[in-house]
Amino acid sequence: MRLLIAYSTVDGHTLEICERIADIARAAAHTPEVVEIGSVSATQVATCDCVVIGASIRYGAHRPAVKTFIERYRTELEGRPNAFFSVNAVARKPHKRDADTNPYVRKFLRQIGWKPQRVAVFGGKIEYPRYGVFDRSLIRLIMWMTGGPTDPRSVTDFTDWAQVERFARKLIA
Repeated sequence: MRLLIAYSTVDGHTLEICERIADIARAAAHTPEVVEIGSVSATQVATCDCVVIGASIRYGAHRPAVKTFIERYRTELEGRPNAFFSVNAVARKPHKRDADTNPYVRKFLRQIGWKPQRVAVFGGKIEYPRYGVFDRSLIRLIMWMTGGPTDPRSVTDFTDWAQVERFARKLIA
C-alpha cells in the first residue's frame, strides 16, 4: 500500500509522529511518503492508496494550509481510505484524546465538513527552551491556567506513543 502522510507542524513534533507512523508502515512492507502539507502534489494524492493528514494546534487552531489542502483534495480524500490526526497540548489529558472530547478537533471537523474515516488526537510537546519570549510567556500562561507544566527550562512530551502505534497499525491493517 502507498501511504501519503501529509503533515502541518509548527515546531516539528507532528513530523516526529508522522515519521513514527511511516516507520511502522515500512516495517509492514508498505510504502509511506511523508510530505509537508503545502508541498503535496496532485500526482502524489492521485497515486496513493491512503491519505493521512497530521496537523498540530497552536493557540487553538490548525494552520490554514490544512483546511486549504482538505478543500483542494476533498474528492480524492473521499475516494480512498483516509485519516486525520491532531496534535495538541489539551490532549495531554487522557479524556481529551478523542475527536468527540477534544474541543479543537470537534470545532475543526465541524468547520471543514469533511468526515475522515479515522480520527485520532495525540498529546503534543511543550519545549520552552526552543520558544521565543512571546511564545514561551503565552504558553506558560496557558499551561498555568490549565494545570500544565510552567518551568521555562522544561521539555515535556505528552504524546502517548503506544496510542500512535495503535493508530498506525489500524491504518495499515
